[in-house]
Amino acid sequence: MSDDEVIAGSPDGNDAFTYNGGRVDPGESANIRYGISETYLGDPVRIPVTVVNGEYPGPTVFLSAAAHGDELNGIEVVREVAHDWDHSELHGTLVCLPVMNVPGFLAQERYLPIYDRDLNRSFPGREGSTGARRMAHRIFTNFIEPCDIGIDLHTSTRGRTNMIHVRANMDDSAVARVAKAFSTNVIIAGRGPSGTLRREATDAGIPTITIEMGEAHRFQRKLIDRALTGVASVLAEFGLHPDSSVFWPGWRTIIDGSDEKTWLRADAGGIVDMKFGRGELVREGEVICSITNPFKEEDDKVTVEAPFTGLIVGVLENPVVYPGNPLCHLVGLPEDTLHAVEREVGEDDRIAAVFQ
Repeated sequence: MSDDEVIAGSPDGNDAFTYNGGRVDPGESANIRYGISETYLGDPVRIPVTVVNGEYPGPTVFLSAAAHGDELNGIEVVREVAHDWDHSELHGTLVCLPVMNVPGFLAQERYLPIYDRDLNRSFPGREGSTGARRMAHRIFTNFIEPCDIGIDLHTSTRGRTNMIHVRANMDDSAVARVAKAFSTNVIIAGRGPSGTLRREATDAGIPTITIEMGEAHRFQRKLIDRALTGVASVLAEFGLHPDSSVFWPGWRTIIDGSDEKTWLRADAGGIVDMKFGRGELVREGEVICSITNPFKEEDDKVTVEAPFTGLIVGVLENPVVYPGNPLCHLVGLPEDTLHAVEREVGEDDRIAAVFQ
């Protein structure tokens, strides 16, 4: 897909969106509860799906959230796009999946409690396989494969928090276009692990990105609003909302996601006193945190200094660690980007609201 290409449907009008068991015609919307499994009692496990099919031709975009059942910020993003936005001039189709991991959501757990499996390591799934792969297969074949573009929304795992950023395979030009259109300051580049929705959808020809933002078990309004801006920007880039504009975040850095040196880990167990939060700029040599025992004995105190000047993308929220536990995700910035960040956050306030 070239940089200026807009994916289009029939030149005479949009096509019907079809899935196994139903269809949504152009100019119509449908709220669907789609069965993907059964409980121990034989009752259906259904996921909520909203399909908004515009009258006019254009790409089909999926928005998904809660592949991990306790990651809630993305749920509100998908719900607001599906039900609060005006799509009367929509060119194309939106497939909105606010809660993919329904069993995990009901239990407020990351994984599928029925099968103790990670749904986001089970795509594209397979019929006749494990319970998790069967569920993934039904989601993928009905609601992912018909799409042209994908945005999969996540938060950090429990006990940690992330500034909003994109994860994407930037070696794929079609994916890179989606990632840049979402317009975050930070993009972490990489294919993603096998079985993740973004990797498997991309490999199937549907350029897909992951959005990471905030922490599990809560709605964080500023992050939700910033993600909504990113979704609107993608829809503008690909012509679904032709009268809208692509958002530019002011500066951008693309980080090699395979560089493990950016993760700072504890070399001692204890209680952490963290000095910085997500989205903050840290100077080389500054103390990021200290680790002490319950008696706060200075002889056993460990301090962790920034090995380079950079931005804290992710940081722990739970202030207790074993040796080897991650403390923060610190990414370095090219000199020109660093100057742009410094101009944006100012001399005395190193936290910009857009980072949060």
